Amino acid sequence: ARALAAGAAPGGFGAPRHTTIGVIATDARLGKAEAGTLAALGMLGFARALSPPHTALDGDTLFALSVGERAADPTRLGLAAAEAVARAIVRGVRAATSLPGLPAARDL
Repeated sequence: ARALAAGAAPGGFGAPRHTTIGVIATDARLGKAEAGTLAALGMLGFARALSPPHTALDGDTLFALSVGERAADPTRLGLAAAEAVARAIVRGVRAATSLPGLPAARDL
């Protein structure tokens, strides 16, 4: 991201290789529109934890689902979800272990 911001030509871009997929599940009562709001606001967590986020070359996706009947404000719920998503991404990066030829963050 720093190189691109400094004006470097993007190199090595091809098929998406850095896709992040997530799910926000809640016991709040949400209709289709409210679930969409929850997912959209939850994507703010991607922007907080990933760089660069939301490019045309990735498949970053966040799903929202509702399994309950509790009343909740979708905006407040979405902002809380954004924080949870960001924390989950960081926790996942820190917990990851290396694979052959693919070092984990803890090994760098």
